[in-house]
Amino acid sequence: MPRDGAAATAVPSIDATKSPLAAPYVDVARRIRDASLASDRAFERLGYLTDKIGPRLSGSTALEHAVQWARDCFVADGQANVTLEPVQVPHWVRGAASATVVTPVQRTLSLLALGGSVATAPQGLTAPVMVVGSFDELESRKAEAKGKIVLFDHPMASQGSAGRNYGEALPYRTTGAMRAAPLGARAVLVRSLTARSLGSPHTGYMRYPDPPMADVPKIPAAAISVEDAELLHRLVRRGDKPFVHLAMSPRMLPDAKSANVLAEIPGRDLAQEVVVIGAHLDSWDVGQGAQDDGAGVVVVMEALATLRKLGLEPRRTIRAVLFTNEENGVHGAAQYEADHRDQLSHHVAAFEIDSGAGAPRGFMTDGDQPFLGQAREIASLLAPVGADTVLPGFSGEDVSAMKPEKVPLFGVLLDGEHYFDVHHSVADTLDKIDPAQLRKTVAALATMAFVVADREDTWSTAPAPAAGR
Repeated sequence: MPRDGAAATAVPSIDATKSPLAAPYVDVARRIRDASLASDRAFERLGYLTDKIGPRLSGSTALEHAVQWARDCFVADGQANVTLEPVQVPHWVRGAASATVVTPVQRTLSLLALGGSVATAPQGLTAPVMVVGSFDELESRKAEAKGKIVLFDHPMASQGSAGRNYGEALPYRTTGAMRAAPLGARAVLVRSLTARSLGSPHTGYMRYPDPPMADVPKIPAAAISVEDAELLHRLVRRGDKPFVHLAMSPRMLPDAKSANVLAEIPGRDLAQEVVVIGAHLDSWDVGQGAQDDGAGVVVVMEALATLRKLGLEPRRTIRAVLFTNEENGVHGAAQYEADHRDQLSHHVAAFEIDSGAGAPRGFMTDGDQPFLGQAREIASLLAPVGADTVLPGFSGEDVSAMKPEKVPLFGVLLDGEHYFDVHHSVADTLDKIDPAQLRKTVAALATMAFVVADREDTWSTAPAPAAGR
């Protein structure tokens, strides 16, 4: 799931046939594009993952079904070095949850516990609601918070970069409980992180202080729909004093066994050097995990399969990594970094796709990197599918574990206009996916990964030395 978007910068178009970096690969790019656009196998596999396996929260039998299915798919595709690398993952179970306004009106609220939340007492709790729009407002009114259910009614902006807007609102979900608990709040409700809503709450990860605060209890935390957050806020503005009854029964069980799934096309003469293409297999336990991140999973699978089907063997190894446990712990990424620490100096790039299934626009580098211009030249090969943009931005949560090792990181840039409409909600289902966009995205990822793995030079994240030094 993206935290922020790419910078909105106008970049002149590049003619691939006139670029020293892109021109040698014009024919290869055409072959990859033609093969990708002629196949709907990515969508067919996504249909199995979503309809037959379904939502895949860490610790669930569905996630482990998905791990085995992914391995079997790679084997069926004839990929090399298909491997399951064990990972211990958190096992949080949602349980039941309900919330009701009991005064001055009676209304049932649409609610989802936030991932990692503790439970209420079995009988639930009833308390007045304190509505704040920001952490600054909470601080200025902190004397009022004791004994209250604090509602963070902070709207996610609808204009500009959807990813950046999500990143701005995200702390209210992830840290709201730890901000309110020291003030004596009994629970936290958070306005769902979406700019457009049809009554569905959006879940997501939250956290408590680590290490725990000795005199501050962990308090329950849940997301409510945009509509219900605005209802409560309207009641408060009118001078009413709404009370809510909240009952939640999530549980944190002992860590469970899972695995990252790896497969490769070995390099023809520099096999020890690696280009990673990755996505995450797990999802939240509502909806089907179609956009987050089932679409990314099948694009990675099909990108590797397309290269193999065409007999394209790059100089360096292309390694597909399907990470486990991105959503509520990122343990898969941490384990990959630990398992491959001795090899990371030979990772020449890592790509992540975890931003839905919209039309491909290009790629995001992890900040304003010195190789940005060269990456744009290579991406010019993708102009026919509209994916020739390369901008600074957020590359992805899983590949970020490689950042300390100076691995060049890329995120696949997709049209995110409607991604957060369904993100982490019951509406993240297969019917929202356009097969045509999946085909284009397969072409974009396969082409970019192949060229980066095949080209003569590699990139560094360190700035070039100044002239004369």
